[in-house]
Amino acid sequence: MVDDLRPELSLYGQNRIISPNIDALGASGVTFNRAYCNVPVCGASRASLLTGVRPTANRFLTYHSRIKEDMPDVVNMAQYFKDRGYSTVSNNKITHIKNDIDAWDDEWYPKAKTWRNYLSEENLILQASNKAGYAYENIDVLDAAYIDGKTALKSIKDLKQFKSNGKPFFLAVGFVKPHLPFNAPKKYWDLYDPKLITLPENATFPKSAPQRANHKWGELRAYIDIPKTGPVSDTIAKKLIHGYYASVSYVDAQIGILINGLTELGLRENTVIVLVGDHGWSLSDHGLWAKHSNFEVALQVPLIISGSGLPKAARTNSIAELVDIYPTLCELTAGESPTHLQGNSLVSALESPDEIFKNRALARYQKGETLIVDQLFYTEWQQKGKVVSKMLYNHDTDPNETINLANDPAYLSIVKGLSQQLEQFKMTFN
Repeated sequence: MVDDLRPELSLYGQNRIISPNIDALGASGVTFNRAYCNVPVCGASRASLLTGVRPTANRFLTYHSRIKEDMPDVVNMAQYFKDRGYSTVSNNKITHIKNDIDAWDDEWYPKAKTWRNYLSEENLILQASNKAGYAYENIDVLDAAYIDGKTALKSIKDLKQFKSNGKPFFLAVGFVKPHLPFNAPKKYWDLYDPKLITLPENATFPKSAPQRANHKWGELRAYIDIPKTGPVSDTIAKKLIHGYYASVSYVDAQIGILINGLTELGLRENTVIVLVGDHGWSLSDHGLWAKHSNFEVALQVPLIISGSGLPKAARTNSIAELVDIYPTLCELTAGESPTHLQGNSLVSALESPDEIFKNRALARYQKGETLIVDQLFYTEWQQKGKVVSKMLYNHDTDPNETINLANDPAYLSIVKGLSQQLEQFKMTFN
């Protein structure tokens, strides 16, 4: 699982980020063109994925959501595989908060002074004075100097142990980059020419969008080089985008280490690999940074599933949600799905990627609820049971979500129908 990874990858028709190992994984399996998180914030998204339970107004709300508090009695994904004789290992950031799942045989976190994992002298001095330091770091160090490099090496050790003992294994590997701060070894920054870094076409907040869709991107403003209010300069924006790209390339290299290790140990053919982001991320899209919104850029994630017997170099437009991953792994490992699961297995889409098996998804952030149906993205905010704000984007004509159609008279009947579908969908799991 990769933190804050948006699908700005070659596999998704983008050519800005260099990610040869993710590309190679896509060539070995099925890429979901339309995969979405169910809540765009780390803790809640991971808790939902690992339990197979959708977020509601009362559970999985924030970055510090805990399975033990919100859904303590369900069989989580790690427990499911442990009960079936699998070795269960969690390396680095899988749950957002440590010790939220008791079923790991080994729950490992790399040693670091703080989660920001600064290494430069300047950032370390700032950190020592209780300041966040810069929002990025570019220094000439080995991959293993940072947390994610250590995570890849620990995971290789685990794979060797699994090979030795012959037990089936469920290995969950969490990479923290490209989460802020954008710290990556210099060689990954050097992959990109700063002069070629550009801002997104939709870098301003849509005039027709409700202010409830806006946010102050406090996650980024915590850093010393970011203004506390107002926009960042174009220079800083491009530096941040450069840092994000470098961080993705750094993590891509660690993913390559894992996949090569599986192959060299002779484990690849009998292993299902799932690569997924926990939510998207805004890089000045709509004038926003970070996640924490109901725009598609915060909801869409990369999802690749590779394994023996599955198609290779295939793509599917069938919609997937993170809540679908748990039942998918149950079916792929010939297990019976727990009755509490609220997602749907994606195996049909894996086996027949040209067909559409699912055409809708549901996500929420705070009080905003987004229903995706085909190419329509509808969001509404309710207060005391009444809709107080809404957005509608038609991705057939407006893929960058720049024109809110919710109040367009031509779309009134569509908005009414989508609002009814949203309420009916929620009734199936609330």
